[in-house]
Amino acid sequence: MPVLRPMLPSDVDAATEMILSNDWGVRRDFLAFATSQPACTPMVAESDGAIVGTGVGTLNGAVGWIGTIFVDPGWRGQGLGRAITQSIIDRLDSGGARTLVLVATADGRRLYSTMGFEVQTRYRILEAPGFATLPAGAPNAVRAFRPDDVDGMVALDRIGSGEERGHLIRRFATPDTAKVLPGPDGSVDGFVIRAPWGGGATVARSFDAATAIIDERRVKAGPEGRVRVGLLQENEDGLARLEAAGFTPQWAAPRMVRGEPMAWHPEWIWGQFNHAIG
Repeated sequence: MPVLRPMLPSDVDAATEMILSNDWGVRRDFLAFATSQPACTPMVAESDGAIVGTGVGTLNGAVGWIGTIFVDPGWRGQGLGRAITQSIIDRLDSGGARTLVLVATADGRRLYSTMGFEVQTRYRILEAPGFATLPAGAPNAVRAFRPDDVDGMVALDRIGSGEERGHLIRRFATPDTAKVLPGPDGSVDGFVIRAPWGGGATVARSFDAATAIIDERRVKAGPEGRVRVGLLQENEDGLARLEAAGFTPQWAAPRMVRGEPMAWHPEWIWGQFNHAIG
């Protein structure tokens, strides 16, 4: 078996090329982030000096995420994916995780089921074209992030996600990357944060709050652009109303968990940073 070890910044280029050469997308920005974020546990499998597998764990308080599990085709079917996953699980468990979460591919789901994970729910990804301007009558209370928004964003996110993602919010939120919908009492009703690799972690306590943020994203994308959102299947009302507003389903994937039940609001989730950090 290849040697499993922590991923170093010097491994990022080789890991990126290994993944990209097998048509799994460009991961350089994310892997560079994972090697620089203390809450992340990026791993590589190395054989004769070559990177042949990757995986990333992220500790968000008592919740640990597992993702970017990728094995070079020449090493598949030999237990390497399981070994990488178990190595990450061990590190998350030792860091205090009581619940483990991942989003599975069809092949991955079979593996994770044998490792004690069960399907909790499903993510539904929808997409729509952008806008030239806000729809007539649409509220325009969404504004750029300010530093004094952080505490309100973290508090909203903690209730919505059931996780401690303050380390991600503080890392990524800037006036250029984040938008906030203030609440009437000075709290935060919703926010979106763009990560360097794309995606948009979006949390909103109501459909109206989510719509205000999503409409703002659609204006920024413009008529030639596209906007994606990711909802949990529990948010039946949100899914139906977004489809009525022009969003079309793109794909779905199971969210699997192992460990203690979470206290969260899946209907408040409208997008993620990615499927390895939540």
